Amino acid sequence: MLHFRFSTLLKELFETALKRPLPGSRQRTWLPTGHCCFGAASVDARAASTQLRVLHAAAHRPAPRTEPRAAPVRSYCVKTEGAVVLDEQVKKDGSSREAASDKRRNAGILPSLEDLLFYTVAEGQETIPAHKFLTALKATGLRTGDPRLKDCMETLKETLKKTSDGVTLDRHLFKRCVQSSIVLLTQAFRKKFVIPDFQSFTSHIDELYENAKNLSGGQVADYIPQLAKFSPDLWAVSLCTVDGQRHTVGDTKVPFCLQSCVKPLKYAVAVHDHGTEYVHSFIGKEPSGLRFNKLFLNEDDKPHNPMVNAGAIVCTSLIKVKAVALFFFFFFLIIIFFIFFFLCVQFQSERESGDRNFAIGYYLKEKKVWLWDEPCVKSVINLLFAAYTGDIPAMRRFALSSMDMEQRDYESRTALHVAAAEGHTEVVRFLLEVCKVNPVPKDRWGNTPLDEAMHFGHHDVVTLLQHYGASAEASEKNAE
Repeated sequence: MLHFRFSTLLKELFETALKRPLPGSRQRTWLPTGHCCFGAASVDARAASTQLRVLHAAAHRPAPRTEPRAAPVRSYCVKTEGAVVLDEQVKKDGSSREAASDKRRNAGILPSLEDLLFYTVAEGQETIPAHKFLTALKATGLRTGDPRLKDCMETLKETLKKTSDGVTLDRHLFKRCVQSSIVLLTQAFRKKFVIPDFQSFTSHIDELYENAKNLSGGQVADYIPQLAKFSPDLWAVSLCTVDGQRHTVGDTKVPFCLQSCVKPLKYAVAVHDHGTEYVHSFIGKEPSGLRFNKLFLNEDDKPHNPMVNAGAIVCTSLIKVKAVALFFFFFFLIIIFFIFFFLCVQFQSERESGDRNFAIGYYLKEKKVWLWDEPCVKSVINLLFAAYTGDIPAMRRFALSSMDMEQRDYESRTALHVAAAEGHTEVVRFLLEVCKVNPVPKDRWGNTPLDEAMHFGHHDVVTLLQHYGASAEASEKNAE
């Protein structure tokens, strides 16, 4: 279809040029000067256009001459008699040419970007299997899970449900699916990303991966007991370019703890939130020359830089500084982002081996590096962990030791939030009946323990919280 459209257009343009020759030796063809380059089909069209220009120019080429020639004068023909327009006609001619192009596109003579993408993927076929499009998309480096393609993928999914076979798309259905992301897809298929030939690049990455796979030197980190249990045979590579091209190979589905790799991420968030100058009013910029976990500050009583443990702790405290509780709690556990998995064994291992980081935290507090006055770090950690695991004996010990049972973490989540989310009915009952905690506290997102229980489907906890929530509301009304 694309070949037919282009050949028809070129034929019309060629015939127009023959009917409207320029006088003398300066006549030119009226072939289009701009081309839509998109895939193999456009190459054929461009080649055909070039051949026509060469043939037409050869037919009107003047005899060679040796005497000097005057500088060529650019002229525009409007009549077959050879009349030449004035210079002011240039602007009008350009505008009319664009308008004519738009009319041809609207009339279906020139294909749209969606059409060109279809022809590129279809390779001469009238329909496209969805898997063929997705395979071609992956070859560019884009993934179906790319948030920029969310609307496109959702439309594709819904459209396939309505097709007869649930697999193929014709041109019109395809255009409807890709139109929301056509600019991104056009860049991808025209190889305009930072890595144009992504398949060759990933082949080289895979080769490097295989070459390094058999290396067995070194040893697994053992400064935290749980880390020492990781298999030394796990090996993976994952990358993402600035244009969102992604590639993974190896054991990429095995979760792992980021450890100190999270420090640059926290520093980036802090700088984004507050600016470089503010962040470095609390943290230095120079290397310390000491171990990363050294209990030591510079001459200004600041951590040397954001990449040592002391600097990372302060850097974390800058993030969401208005939150009531302990964002730096994550660093002490060294499971930032890994907290979503919240592996109990990892937590326990971190807590048992985290004395130096606790000491650094208290040292920073003593040096007034802290940005707010927080409750005891360990008490918050112990309380929330007991609520998470459903440890009733530990909860009783904390209550008898006069611990504040409504302490909050960095997200303003209480032990009641955590117990409700995990479905520990007895812990929820203990906190409500014995400790008399507030049944409707809100975290930084405005969620209550009841919201958590409903979200995770813990119906017994929902019933219990609804009862105490209603009782609390009634008590407030009576007090008023």
